[in-house]
Amino acid sequence: MAAIAAAVTAPAVFGLISLYYEANALQVRALSDSASVSKYIFRHGKMWRFHRVRLAELVEHPELDNDAGQVRIFDQTDTLVLEQGPTLVIPTLIRTAPIIVDGTIVGRVEIERSVEALLNKTLMIGIVSTLLAFFILFAFRKLPLSLLDRTLATLVQREEELETQNFRFEAALANMPQGLCMFDSEKRLLVSNARYAEIYGLDPKQLNVGTPLRSILDWRVASGNCPNDGQQYINQCLAGIARSAAYVAVNELQNGKFIEVLHQPMAGGGWVGIHNDVTQQKHSEEKISHMAHHDALTDLPNRVLLRERLDHHLSSVQRGASLAVLCLDLDHFKQVNDTLGHPVGDALLRVVGERLLDCVRDTDVVARLGGDEFAIIQTGVEQPTSASVLAQRLVEALARPFDADGHEVVIGTSVGISVAPIDSMDADILLRNADMALYRAKEAGRNGYSFFEVGMDAKMHQRRALELDLRKAIEVGGFELFYQPLVNLERNEISGFEALLRWNHPTLGMVLPATFIQLAEETGLIVPLGEWVMRQACAEAAKWPDHIKVAVNLSPVQFRNKSLVSMATSAIANAGIAANRLELEITETTMLQNSEQTLAILHMLRDMGIRISMDDFGTGYSSLSYIRSFPFDKIKIDQSFVRDLDKSVEAIAIVQAVSGLARRLGMTTTAEGVETNDQLEQIRAQGCTEVQGYLFSKPQPASEVPRLLSSLWKKCPAAA
Repeated sequence: MAAIAAAVTAPAVFGLISLYYEANALQVRALSDSASVSKYIFRHGKMWRFHRVRLAELVEHPELDNDAGQVRIFDQTDTLVLEQGPTLVIPTLIRTAPIIVDGTIVGRVEIERSVEALLNKTLMIGIVSTLLAFFILFAFRKLPLSLLDRTLATLVQREEELETQNFRFEAALANMPQGLCMFDSEKRLLVSNARYAEIYGLDPKQLNVGTPLRSILDWRVASGNCPNDGQQYINQCLAGIARSAAYVAVNELQNGKFIEVLHQPMAGGGWVGIHNDVTQQKHSEEKISHMAHHDALTDLPNRVLLRERLDHHLSSVQRGASLAVLCLDLDHFKQVNDTLGHPVGDALLRVVGERLLDCVRDTDVVARLGGDEFAIIQTGVEQPTSASVLAQRLVEALARPFDADGHEVVIGTSVGISVAPIDSMDADILLRNADMALYRAKEAGRNGYSFFEVGMDAKMHQRRALELDLRKAIEVGGFELFYQPLVNLERNEISGFEALLRWNHPTLGMVLPATFIQLAEETGLIVPLGEWVMRQACAEAAKWPDHIKVAVNLSPVQFRNKSLVSMATSAIANAGIAANRLELEITETTMLQNSEQTLAILHMLRDMGIRISMDDFGTGYSSLSYIRSFPFDKIKIDQSFVRDLDKSVEAIAIVQAVSGLARRLGMTTTAEGVETNDQLEQIRAQGCTEVQGYLFSKPQPASEVPRLLSSLWKKCPAAA
């Protein structure tokens, strides 16, 4: 009996224990990998299946890979996305974990490892145990006790190997960046790591094996490491566990932390929870979301938020109320910029925003539309009487002197007013009517206000005349491209030029795009005009060195034209330049209009090798969702942030955040409007890739490009 026990017990115990630890180690690794992939998918959206290199990096754990193994990632259709590792020898051990994003299983991680080595070890111990059995059988007759001692030493060595493997497993848990806990079917703690205790401020003594979940939740409520309603949170936790389904939730704790929780049930009852502190990520998203709906200079709502609020208030008008839209334009603001400089102009815009807020009620909306244009939505009062009173108050308030950055400035304002439902029930028409009324107020001598009248449509005749001039200019070639250099900060040399359109009007002379681009977009003339710009820019770039790129701005209207991709292909082919020398700049407005079609076109352009850049980031509609929806090559930081670098900590933080975000996503950054050496050094310190601005050169005709290429580097302080 002793011989039989020796022959069977040792290999059986060794095999079961080893298999148990191997299975647990694989399960924990699968859960860890699924959590990492879930987080990555949460950030990068639907295109995650194509990020195989990044997925492979996420599931690499050299410190756990004592033996060769395979890691496979499947999507929700059970299609293999990634397979990493060598071919394994059967038999194998497989563990899986679901990939969960926003409470939905979008795939799974599968880890497979050969147990051949384990079986070999078990077989070896079985052989040793069998020999031991024979030794026991004959020990009392022929074998000395020393042989028995050697056999026992072998068993001790195998036990030490198991302890080493267990130590490695515990080290992996201890060094996880996420908190991990495992409970059995009776809601008693089985395993937890130090990070779990750290996240919730628990004493390690409170997390002994066998501690009930309810006790842990009660300790967290008592210490404030839970959402505001502690009892409700406990009930929600228990209800989620009772459903026995995987889920992901983000909880905001009373101390301001945001904790992402991945709950994964286990077979036979119990579950594993992975807890990740996403506070910093949440704050970054909130900051960028605020940037998307607010003007960076005044922190007032921007055009997109104004439009949302106007649509919301118009729903009340349909139930019998009324509202007024007031568009304001500062009189003589350009003169302030020209005489005192942009910093004083920016300071003036900020104090104007503050004074406007003082003139309205809390229920009214004050927004900055851009430049020196503001708008107000007035609701909940009788119209048009109340709008007249408010407009007069605004005119009087803005006529008083301002203290702008230490300068006393006197300006005025003109106000245009449209009223719903009298003038229209459409938000765009109301804004357009208010804008036409504003133009009438300016014509009437400024520093006053005017209501929209049907007769104002006469201005459309003037617009028609300008449209005819524009059509003729397209036919006879009345346009010219100017170029402003883009300077690479690492190499301190020109890396490309931005093509800027100018109109050689027969009577007005050189006309800037601000005068005619909007008209071209509204009439559809932007399509042939944009085609000419792209062809001309590519043709002129062919005369430059091969490493110099050319950037061309695209209008949102051009994305409605199905020939945009073929037009770009033709322009590159006819010029004979490499596709990656052409860089197309789009505004964030483009991403709002027919986003699916826009994304499809952008991907086709990108597949050709053309670089795609997001222009004027942060000024109107910028959002993480747009950056995540398409892998831009470049983000251009608007000059309004650059101008504030020397006096605004917030501007520095925003530039640093945007450049850091771009760097982590593999994008480059260009800072626009750099006019001083101090701004250049600030931009360099924040990690931007390129700069553009008057510090280096104003836009110049194509004939000046060779001179700029040969001499501009001398202007760069780092080169000097």
